[in-house]
Amino acid sequence: MSAQSGHVDVRDVSISFGARGSVIEAVKGVSLQVQPGEFVSLIGPSGCGKSTLLNAVAGFTEIDAGSLLLDGAPIDGPGSDRGVVFQQYSLFPWMTVRKNVEFGLKMKGVGQSVRETQARTLLGLAGLLAFENHYPAQLSGGMKQRVGIVRALATSPQVLLMDEPFGALDSQTRSVMQEILTNMWQRLRLSVLFITHDIEEAIFLSDRIYVMTARPGRVKAELKVPLPRPRKPEMMDSPEFVALMRTIKALIRDESLAAMGSELSDGGLRGLSTELGPEGACHVL
Repeated sequence: MSAQSGHVDVRDVSISFGARGSVIEAVKGVSLQVQPGEFVSLIGPSGCGKSTLLNAVAGFTEIDAGSLLLDGAPIDGPGSDRGVVFQQYSLFPWMTVRKNVEFGLKMKGVGQSVRETQARTLLGLAGLLAFENHYPAQLSGGMKQRVGIVRALATSPQVLLMDEPFGALDSQTRSVMQEILTNMWQRLRLSVLFITHDIEEAIFLSDRIYVMTARPGRVKAELKVPLPRPRKPEMMDSPEFVALMRTIKALIRDESLAAMGSELSDGGLRGLSTELGPEGACHVL
């Protein structure tokens, strides 16, 4: 994988569902980018089109307007250049952990010895090498999701697309998984587009965060995360972390109220603009 690969360019994308007379606009006029090696999160109120947009980048969902590019080439369907991890544990229950990881490589025609070496290397990076011959039913939820991440990485994609991958985990396991993912990302330095409802998670993991509006989803704000790497849990108590979390909470609450048809002004909350300083700028669009 080239050091400059993994540039995702979403340009003025709109997506709708349904037939004439009952069309639902899911996403409207969204533009965003993931630079090579960057970790970017999408966050917003429920139903704002985050997963729809990620599925379009994955090649699973067609767009109505705009363009989707990966390293300058149009995205017109699924491909091994994009690895996808969902909230559900999409593992083959009849295969061992290592065979699950090897599956994508086998489909690409990679030889057995190379498949095994690559799978074992990634499993070691994820702390799962001791479980390579176990079956999914013998693993905890966090371990299953680690296997899912490793399997998505095995084919050396340019971009890793993650849709609420830790949403089904308890808070303690989720926190551990965030650290594991951060460590793996720092080793591999591939591009990541990450969907989450968890504001703390988005801040802890990301270089930049896009906040989306209520449906139809648009980009409301783009925020740079000013925290240095490597990230540690104690950073969540820092003034920078707390200020950014407060800003995102207000932006999303504003949109959630709009989605519910509320006319509450919340004492001027709507249109909030918070100063975070030059390293953590919030651009409300």
